[in-house]
Amino acid sequence: MPGPWHFDSPFLLGFERVAQSLERMSNAQQDGYPPYNIERLSERQLRITLAVAGFDASDLSVTVQNRQLLITGRQSDAQDREFLHKGIAARQFQRVFLLAEGVQVDGAELADGLLSLTINQPEPESIAQTIEIKNRDADLYKE
Repeated sequence: MPGPWHFDSPFLLGFERVAQSLERMSNAQQDGYPPYNIERLSERQLRITLAVAGFDASDLSVTVQNRQLLITGRQSDAQDREFLHKGIAARQFQRVFLLAEGVQVDGAELADGLLSLTINQPEPESIAQTIEIKNRDADLYKE
Protein backbone atom coordinates (compact mmCIF):
# COMPACT_ATOMS: atom_id res chain seq x y z
CA MET A 1 0.00 0.00 0.00
CA PRO A 2 1.53 3.34 -0.98
CA GLY A 3 2.38 5.81 1.76
CA PRO A 4 1.43 9.48 1.81
CA TRP A 5 4.29 10.26 -0.59
CA HIS A 6 3.34 10.59 -4.24
CA PHE A 7 6.26 9.12 -6.14
CA ASP A 8 3.98 7.56 -8.74
CA SER A 9 4.04 10.68 -10.95
CA PRO A 10 5.29 9.95 -14.48
CA PHE A 11 7.65 12.95 -14.11
CA LEU A 12 9.54 11.47 -11.13
CA LEU A 13 11.89 8.93 -12.66
CA GLY A 14 14.22 6.79 -10.54
CA PHE A 15 12.73 7.73 -7.17
CA GLU A 16 11.58 4.21 -6.33
CA ARG A 17 14.37 3.74 -3.77
CA VAL A 18 13.47 7.01 -2.06
CA ALA A 19 9.84 5.91 -1.84
CA GLN A 20 10.89 2.55 -0.41
CA SER A 21 13.14 4.23 2.18
CA LEU A 22 10.37 6.59 3.25
CA GLU A 23 7.95 3.69 3.56
CA ARG A 24 10.48 1.76 5.67
CA MET A 25 11.00 4.80 7.89
CA SER A 26 7.26 5.31 8.40
CA ASN A 27 6.84 1.66 9.37
CA ALA A 28 9.71 1.73 11.88
CA GLN A 29 8.34 1.39 15.41
CA GLN A 30 10.15 4.19 17.19
CA ASP A 31 8.93 5.36 20.55
CA GLY A 32 10.00 8.67 21.98
CA TYR A 33 13.11 7.24 23.64
CA PRO A 34 15.68 8.57 23.68
CA PRO A 35 14.63 12.16 23.10
CA TYR A 36 16.73 14.02 20.54
CA ASN A 37 17.35 17.43 19.01
CA ILE A 38 18.37 18.31 15.47
CA GLU A 39 19.98 21.73 15.14
CA ARG A 40 21.40 23.63 12.20
CA LEU A 41 24.98 24.72 12.89
CA SER A 42 25.47 26.33 9.49
CA GLU A 43 23.96 26.17 6.02
CA ARG A 44 25.68 22.82 5.34
CA GLN A 45 26.13 21.36 8.84
CA LEU A 46 23.68 19.79 11.32
CA ARG A 47 24.01 18.31 14.78
CA ILE A 48 21.85 15.49 16.12
CA THR A 49 21.93 15.24 19.92
CA LEU A 50 20.40 12.32 21.80
CA ALA A 51 19.83 12.24 25.57
CA VAL A 52 21.46 8.95 26.59
CA ALA A 53 21.99 9.36 30.33
CA GLY A 54 23.31 6.18 31.92
CA PHE A 55 24.87 4.87 28.71
CA ASP A 56 28.60 4.46 28.37
CA ALA A 57 30.31 4.83 24.99
CA SER A 58 30.71 1.04 24.92
CA ASP A 59 26.89 0.68 25.22
CA LEU A 60 26.31 2.80 22.09
CA SER A 61 26.74 2.07 18.40
CA VAL A 62 26.55 4.45 15.43
CA THR A 63 26.55 3.02 11.90
CA VAL A 64 25.72 4.30 8.43
CA GLN A 65 24.56 1.78 5.86
CA ASN A 66 22.56 2.32 2.67
CA ARG A 67 22.10 6.02 3.55
CA GLN A 68 20.55 5.14 6.92
CA LEU A 69 22.07 6.45 10.12
CA LEU A 70 21.41 3.84 12.82
CA ILE A 71 22.05 4.68 16.47
CA THR A 72 21.60 1.88 18.98
CA GLY A 73 22.02 1.65 22.71
CA ARG A 74 22.21 -1.54 24.75
CA GLN A 75 22.54 -1.59 28.50
CA SER A 76 22.69 -4.70 30.60
CA ASP A 77 21.36 -5.01 34.11
CA ALA A 78 24.14 -5.25 36.66
CA GLN A 79 23.72 -8.71 38.17
CA ASP A 80 26.30 -8.16 40.88
CA ARG A 81 24.46 -5.26 42.52
CA GLU A 82 21.73 -5.43 45.16
CA PHE A 83 19.05 -2.77 44.76
CA LEU A 84 16.65 -1.78 47.54
CA HIS A 85 14.62 0.07 44.91
CA LYS A 86 15.18 -0.06 41.16
CA GLY A 87 13.39 2.70 39.29
CA ILE A 88 15.94 3.14 36.51
CA ALA A 89 15.59 0.32 34.03
CA ALA A 90 18.38 -0.76 31.71
CA ARG A 91 16.86 0.18 28.39
CA GLN A 92 17.64 -0.56 24.79
CA PHE A 93 16.88 1.72 21.89
CA GLN A 94 17.30 2.15 18.19
CA ARG A 95 16.98 5.44 16.29
CA VAL A 96 17.08 5.59 12.49
CA PHE A 97 17.60 8.68 10.36
CA LEU A 98 17.47 8.64 6.56
CA LEU A 99 20.39 10.53 5.01
CA ALA A 100 20.25 12.30 1.65
CA GLU A 101 22.70 11.38 -1.10
CA GLY A 102 26.21 12.57 -0.21
CA VAL A 103 25.42 13.49 3.42
CA GLN A 104 28.21 12.39 5.75
CA VAL A 105 28.39 11.74 9.48
CA ASP A 106 31.67 13.33 10.49
CA GLY A 107 31.85 12.25 14.09
CA ALA A 108 30.15 11.38 17.34
CA GLU A 109 30.88 12.55 20.86
CA LEU A 110 29.48 11.49 24.23
CA ALA A 111 29.58 14.08 27.02
CA ASP A 112 27.37 14.71 30.06
CA GLY A 113 24.83 12.08 29.00
CA LEU A 114 24.41 13.55 25.52
CA LEU A 115 25.47 11.82 22.31
CA SER A 116 26.15 14.40 19.59
CA LEU A 117 26.68 13.59 15.91
CA THR A 118 27.93 16.09 13.36
CA ILE A 119 26.31 15.81 9.94
CA ASN A 120 27.72 17.55 6.84
CA GLN A 121 25.75 18.22 3.70
CA PRO A 122 27.88 18.67 0.58
CA GLU A 123 27.46 21.62 -1.74
CA PRO A 124 25.11 20.48 -4.51
CA GLU A 125 26.78 20.06 -7.86
CA SER A 126 25.38 21.90 -10.82
CA ILE A 127 25.93 19.65 -13.80
CA ALA A 128 24.59 20.41 -17.26
CA GLN A 129 24.78 17.72 -19.90
CA THR A 130 23.97 18.08 -23.57
CA ILE A 131 22.58 14.95 -25.17
CA GLU A 132 23.30 14.37 -28.84
CA ILE A 133 20.20 13.71 -30.92
CA LYS A 134 20.76 11.10 -33.59
CA ASN A 135 18.65 11.59 -36.71
CA ARG A 136 17.73 8.12 -37.86
CA ASP A 137 15.61 9.54 -40.70
CA ALA A 138 18.67 11.27 -42.19
CA ASP A 139 20.58 7.97 -42.08
CA LEU A 140 17.76 6.26 -44.05
CA TYR A 141 17.89 8.80 -46.87
CA LYS A 142 21.67 8.44 -47.31
CA GLU A 143 21.33 4.95 -48.78
